[in-house]
Amino acid sequence: MTKTLDLGCGLTPKNPFNAIETYGIDVRDDADANIVKADLVVDPIPFPDNSFEFVTAFDFLEHIPRLIYVPQRRNAFVEIMSEVWRVLKPGGHFLSNTPAYPHSAAFCDPTHVNFITEETFPNYFDDVRTWATIYGFKGKFHIVSQEWRGPHLMTIMRKA
Repeated sequence: MTKTLDLGCGLTPKNPFNAIETYGIDVRDDADANIVKADLVVDPIPFPDNSFEFVTAFDFLEHIPRLIYVPQRRNAFVEIMSEVWRVLKPGGHFLSNTPAYPHSAAFCDPTHVNFITEETFPNYFDDVRTWATIYGFKGKFHIVSQEWRGPHLMTIMRKA
């Protein structure tokens, strides 16, 4: 039985991997039973370790600040990446689809506070460089694929 988790899902979690069970996380109060309310800028993903074969984030990561002070200095984007790695089962896949630099869609929405580039995931979160470990990243991903879909950068990573 496969399970997927969609971060920032709104009212309907996405399931591009066709998992049997679909869950979501959002900040909304009016969500269905399979959607958990959480603010992932400050809260951990509210599921146990190794819970999902798939985690997805469509138009979500650009809303996670890179740095916050709540109550002390925290690297919120690095923390969410560590949380994704934590809840994925070994060999599980993370799909990120986000507007990215240099496209204006990355910048025009005033709630976009995190700008992703083609180098973000391969340099900081992959299983070769893992530069994000100096900022507290706990994990390693293998970059399976990365491609442009209009102004969106779609990256699929596997938990190494």
